[in-house]
Amino acid sequence: MTTIATICARGGSKGLPGKNILPFAGQPLIVHSIRFALQHPAISAVYVSTDDADIARIAREAGAIVPYLRPAELARDDTPKLPVIEHLVAHLEAQGQHIARIVDLQPTSPLRIPADLDGCLARADAPDAPGLVLSVFDSGFNPYFNLVEEQPDGRVSISKGGGLGARQSAPKVWALNGSIYVWRRDALAHAAQHGLWSVPVAAHAMPPQRSVDIDTADDFSLAEWQFSRLHAPT
Repeated sequence: MTTIATICARGGSKGLPGKNILPFAGQPLIVHSIRFALQHPAISAVYVSTDDADIARIAREAGAIVPYLRPAELARDDTPKLPVIEHLVAHLEAQGQHIARIVDLQPTSPLRIPADLDGCLARADAPDAPGLVLSVFDSGFNPYFNLVEEQPDGRVSISKGGGLGARQSAPKVWALNGSIYVWRRDALAHAAQHGLWSVPVAAHAMPPQRSVDIDTADDFSLAEWQFSRLHAPT
């Protein structure tokens, strides 16, 4: 089975300008995800889709392949991610590659470790494997217990169910952390047309301390702190 890694990194960012290549723990942020993928034995090659020449240069220097600069119509603020991945994979297939599985890594999630990807791949290799395995974490919030929705009259009420007195009584829920997506090739093609939830999905849980997704300066500082904790000498 040919498994590639994809990393989608647009140049524009309003929450934290230039975040994908800001220095993080001694190297540009995106380099952490590139090196993570290159070092994993299940991944045959790492491809970056970007519209930004600086990101492309840094990605290539780190060992990733950047086959083109992403077209402008796929680099808008409101561009969904799935068509971007499908565009990249279809381009590689047009060059003669045969791809069975795609591991998509978010460049703003630098805290994942090999065991996190191992867990996703193990679920993807199970006999009842779905089209997609994605990483999640326990955020501490639950729509049956402590998440409320605003109603038309301006009041709020519990999002689901009638409200529970103890969190332990609530059904288990997870938050997407965006760190890892493991796609079967046919499922990616279908989801690119019909949406992520149009295919069967399974989840692999990661701990909250490895689930920081950098979107703001505060996220960046938190991720740096968590990184220093995770990599501190024992």
